[in-house]
Amino acid sequence: MPLIGSLKTLLLRGLLAGLIAGLLAATVGYFVGEPQVDAAIAIEEAAAAPAEHGHEAEQPQGHTHGDEDEPLVSRSGQKAGQFLALGLAGMAFGALFASAVNVARRFTNLSGPHLSLISAVLAWAAIVAVPFFKYPANPPAVGDPDTINERTWLWVAAVVLGLLAVAGAVAAYRALAASDTLRLVAAVGVFVVVTTVGYVLLPGVNEVADDFPATLLWNFRVASLAETTTLWVSLGLAFAALTEFASRRSTPVVDTVPTAG
Repeated sequence: MPLIGSLKTLLLRGLLAGLIAGLLAATVGYFVGEPQVDAAIAIEEAAAAPAEHGHEAEQPQGHTHGDEDEPLVSRSGQKAGQFLALGLAGMAFGALFASAVNVARRFTNLSGPHLSLISAVLAWAAIVAVPFFKYPANPPAVGDPDTINERTWLWVAAVVLGLLAVAGAVAAYRALAASDTLRLVAAVGVFVVVTTVGYVLLPGVNEVADDFPATLLWNFRVASLAETTTLWVSLGLAFAALTEFASRRSTPVVDTVPTAG
């Protein structure tokens, strides 16, 4: 079953699949991730309360910081806004995914759905798995604000590492003239070696306080991984389903009723 459609058609398909994936990921984030964020914010506010009271005691009477502490967007607004944010992000990823699949289909004989699913797995490995296991997500109460730029660039470097590891694995698989099993073993080996070398070269980051609840940290990171994994799994499945639907619509129906001779 070939990958049906021009680049424009694939982009529209990617936008729709990305929107579906983004909304599903936002649903996971709302029900699984947000409770962990609320718990982390409660810890952060509890830790900041004594310092704020001491600071207020030093201020002249009539002076207050209450208005300055109000967030620009309320928590309820943030929770609802993630559906819009992840919906738009999903559409952007969907467009990029469709463009990548459009290039990849020129180098493989895989069917459209199979190519879509494999591409989604590779994208997840490069963009989610490799960065996550080097620099896992942290809740709001964790992290030094002064190092946010450094940590952002390190995460970008981990994404580049993931892309290089996946590219090396694909190149190794295509270069070998052997059985599929040996080619797959070689691809996995290259992926592991490149990722391991990158992990060793990239500096570590650990800004979690010793007294921060380990269970909350674990639950938050699991929720974060579940949310991003939902995005890419849903994107691959939705794109594959839309591809299969388009292929079936384009297949002519053959009349098998015999005619009288």
